[in-house]
Amino acid sequence: MSKEIDEMAERLKNLTSDLTSTLKEARIATVSPAAPSAPQPYRQKIEKLSSEVVDSNPYSRLMALQRMGIVKDYEKIRDKTVAVVGVGGVGSVVAEMLTRCGIGKLILFDYDKVEIANMNRLFYQPHQSGLSKVEAARDTLIHVNPDVEIETHNFNITTMENFGKFVERITNGSKTNGKVDLVLSCVDNFEARMAVNTACNEENQIWIESGVSEDAVSGHIQYIEPGKTACFACVPPLVVASNIDEKTLKREGVCAASLPTTMAVVAGFLVMNTLKYLLQFGEVSPYVGYNALKDFFPRDSIKPNPSCDDRHCILRQKEYQEKLKNQPEIEVEEKIEDDFVVHEENNWGIELVDESIEVKKEATNSGKTAEGLKFAYEAAEKSEEPSQETSEKSSANLADLMAQLKRLQS
Repeated sequence: MSKEIDEMAERLKNLTSDLTSTLKEARIATVSPAAPSAPQPYRQKIEKLSSEVVDSNPYSRLMALQRMGIVKDYEKIRDKTVAVVGVGGVGSVVAEMLTRCGIGKLILFDYDKVEIANMNRLFYQPHQSGLSKVEAARDTLIHVNPDVEIETHNFNITTMENFGKFVERITNGSKTNGKVDLVLSCVDNFEARMAVNTACNEENQIWIESGVSEDAVSGHIQYIEPGKTACFACVPPLVVASNIDEKTLKREGVCAASLPTTMAVVAGFLVMNTLKYLLQFGEVSPYVGYNALKDFFPRDSIKPNPSCDDRHCILRQKEYQEKLKNQPEIEVEEKIEDDFVVHEENNWGIELVDESIEVKKEATNSGKTAEGLKFAYEAAEKSEEPSQETSEKSSANLADLMAQLKRLQS
């Protein structure tokens, strides 16, 4: 009897130990839930785009652009490679839009991590908190469209070592191991924009810059073609004018605002102009601003600055001017009109002017901007060599000051 009681007690002890261990594991799992495993792609890769209008064709709505005559050959998008620098509030949405459009390859650059504070924006989800942005973006995008090739780089392009890697990837990162077709800058600081500008000037790479203001109610995109348009270092960047003093935003304890609406509008403009550039339809806008307070969209363009501080920009300007000189002149045949017909009752010789003929205005560097735009800051004026007269006056003033000092000391 005593032996049976001891066995039962031992069995109860083991059960109690197992139950305690199970409860402990359950408590740990509740406090620190494991990240959910990523779902597998629901469809296989598609070798050739089809315009067949069926519910199972993810490209039918895109290929409709070709059927309607908007785009000549939409399938060419699968051969294109776009580099997106910065996959935050604007860049992540840009990457998603391009993925849904069926871009051939995306190269993503960022070094930040997803935070819960980012959940006021689009794209990222709470369970991705703590992951690097490029990895979180890739995990989402490959399931949105498995046909798109995603390449990620988790580093800061502004450091010396990583800048070289960045230049190498935009030079050799395309699907054919050549230059990428376009670089999209979606960064939020001046230093990173200048790094992109320097790299693109060196490699003669076309890129589009974008940004959203710190008050979250304005933004812009700017198409930059080295030698043809102003680079980011040529003149101060254009910003949408507003009545808000952004200096008041940079106070201790006050962070920059961000709205998913403003970022989505800027991302939409950026991707729309990317598609127009890659597929050659419509007109690529040189600059588009956005003022959310008034739903105002100013446009402008600026020629390159012949005195730009970036030596590669100066080189690209010379190359572009040489290219223009070597282009054959296109002869325009003058249309000889028939005898001028005046209405019988038109005693004063009044004639109508065809207003449908568009008159293109040349962009200038006069310092004037389009309505609603202003420069982000005043450009520093280059100091000129002082004249002989100025030097003599300075010497005379210095001599007078020395004489006064001697009198005071005596």
